[in-house]
Amino acid sequence: MKKIKFIRANKTKFGGAEVYLTRLSEELNRLNISHELVHSTIPKFLPSWLRVLLFNFKVCTKKKDNFYFSLERISCPDIYRAGDGVHKVFLEIEKKSIFNPLHIVYLYLEKRCFYKAEKIIAISNMVKNDIIKSYNIIPSKIEVVYNGFKLDNSDYEKSYNKLQNEFSLDKQKNKKIFLYVGSGYKRKGVKEFLEILSKLKNTNFFAFIIGKEKKMNYYKNFAKELGIDDKIIFTGPRTDVKDFYSISDIFLFPTKYEPFGNVIIEAMNYENVVITTKYCGGGEIINQDFIMQTPTDYSIVNKIDELLENPEKISKIKAQNLEIVKNFSIEKNVEQTLKVINEVIN
Repeated sequence: MKKIKFIRANKTKFGGAEVYLTRLSEELNRLNISHELVHSTIPKFLPSWLRVLLFNFKVCTKKKDNFYFSLERISCPDIYRAGDGVHKVFLEIEKKSIFNPLHIVYLYLEKRCFYKAEKIIAISNMVKNDIIKSYNIIPSKIEVVYNGFKLDNSDYEKSYNKLQNEFSLDKQKNKKIFLYVGSGYKRKGVKEFLEILSKLKNTNFFAFIIGKEKKMNYYKNFAKELGIDDKIIFTGPRTDVKDFYSISDIFLFPTKYEPFGNVIIEAMNYENVVITTKYCGGGEIINQDFIMQTPTDYSIVNKIDELLENPEKISKIKAQNLEIVKNFSIEKNVEQTLKVINEVIN
């Protein structure tokens, strides 16, 4: 097999695609499959649109006989994994100006990327349909391979003991715990998360909001305006997210646009009820009763209140999610991904 080069500009611990690439690489190493990760070395002081163009130029001029499996919009992939979804659709949903230089560059590269790739991996049926609708790509060129997760056991006691001093958990005893995990609060629905919690009749809960956000104070003030600031703990980015999943009950993710969302399978793995919107690809694998039609679909409030009054139902759904997620291991993802790679190489 040719040496595979996996292309992703950013190298970080917190991005969804970057976390997935780390998991993928670890599994390939376990299987003794030769590969290389290619990240950007373009100076960060340059404008973002220019860095994107220069990275594309650099990797494509060096391609030669290399096999490129790209997780980045570039104009020379052999396989493109559309982990970032479809930028054209994202702009329509967010109503952003297409005249921003970065959006112009992304759209330019996205179109060439979809046409140039011999195969496209979509990480949900939602993304596959968006690609077909937006760029008229033939369906047979697109394979749906859902994200994979290194399945793990939840250890409530261990995680609770670890976090109890930092967050005075003993004061919150017997309350249900809501959780949000994600960076970029506007797109991923933190405002809506707070609004939903503020509308609940049952107030026997508190919530953790985990992730990176430049306008953190805006959301803290918004929680105060809603009168629920005493129930919300903003932690910022954390490397011990597993512990928060392990002690939480309901993972609420009212996102405006999420191609899949590793957080969905992570929350299921650590036994959470999961609630998200139809704009989240990961929502395809959960109980459809907990899919919101929009991030402001407040009909979900009654369903959450019903859950809070019925601990047995919460336990039942947690167990169901744990069974479902067993089909979404990183091993299965790599097996399906290698099948696509072999088809293209051969």
